Amino acid sequence: MGRDRVAELTLRAVEKRFGAVQAVKAVDLDVADGEFVVLVGPSGCGKSTLLRMIAGLEDISDGEILLDGRNLNAVAPRDRDMAMVFQDYALYPHMTVAENLGFALKMRDMAASEIEAKVNEVAAMLELDALLHRKPRALSGGQRQRVALGRALIRDPKVFLFDEPLSNLDAKLRVGMRMEIRKLQAALRTTSIYVTHDQIEAMTMADRIVVLKLGEVQQIGTPIEIYQRPVNSFVGTFIGSPPMSLSKADVRYEGEAAFLGFGRGQEIRLPSDRAAVLRSAAIAQIEVGLRAEHIALADGGGEDEATFLSDVILVEEHGADSIAVVRLGDHEVMARVKPGGVHTGDKGRRFEMDVAALHLFHPEKGGRLG
Repeated sequence: MGRDRVAELTLRAVEKRFGAVQAVKAVDLDVADGEFVVLVGPSGCGKSTLLRMIAGLEDISDGEILLDGRNLNAVAPRDRDMAMVFQDYALYPHMTVAENLGFALKMRDMAASEIEAKVNEVAAMLELDALLHRKPRALSGGQRQRVALGRALIRDPKVFLFDEPLSNLDAKLRVGMRMEIRKLQAALRTTSIYVTHDQIEAMTMADRIVVLKLGEVQQIGTPIEIYQRPVNSFVGTFIGSPPMSLSKADVRYEGEAAFLGFGRGQEIRLPSDRAAVLRSAAIAQIEVGLRAEHIALADGGGEDEATFLSDVILVEEHGADSIAVVRLGDHEVMARVKPGGVHTGDKGRRFEMDVAALHLFHPEKGGRLG
């Protein structure tokens, strides 16, 4: 099943307007054959609208959608050779699992014996063999989602489209299902577009991530590229768990050196290459992005130019590690510490920053510096 056909998807300046509201703004995207691309962003960012335009369920206001060079703008959804998996499963309640799986093939007038063979093949792949005679009401949420996935899979489409397919499942089922979907896609290498608001799903499933905000693409890249080099503070705080902390800092120059002052006597010295970035930007204030793994309890408590004293506001135990919320100037930031290393309410503990890993953003525009 699958990989005898190439499927390259291209979006060129794709836009969607609802009256005066521009829901999607000039999206350019090239999806390679067999690639798994995740569209991620907060509610209302346009990701589901964009997916529906790719599927043909929503007309585009401007731009082009191409599949292997063929313009799909005027092509009906059923003729696009795509299969969509919806958030609410969209199963036929009066049909059995086997009938739901085989319905699309029946509409193609395929022979009953051939339909049965394909249904059995897909059911075995998704471990639905024992459920073929049940109706949807007799299935759990995870089983229904596997049936919905199988119904898309059996059509052997050029492109899979997923619209937040796991959002109705509990946390444990979500983890299991995202692994199942990713393993299945990796085996079949079917070109796939997946929509989610959950950045953990995006990070764990995607070959590449498209981050959207208010209908506009903020950044496209691999999960590690986006995590390590976010183009702005929005992407930095949206991608990552726990989220990146932001703190304003005043910049003080002393010869070739640059110091970041967070207030309350907390000041750290930047490495020379980061100091040069700020000097070239001629900037006196900065927004600093800090990930929890870049702040730690200082070994031995000794004072140096990359440490600061802080009270511990809160500690969250995560098992293998703990997240401590500490104060940096007038802002609260998160530090990753060993379990039991600090406790809620501790006073005057010394923490150290990995200053080479700090993210520097423009204080008003939010764009990355350097």
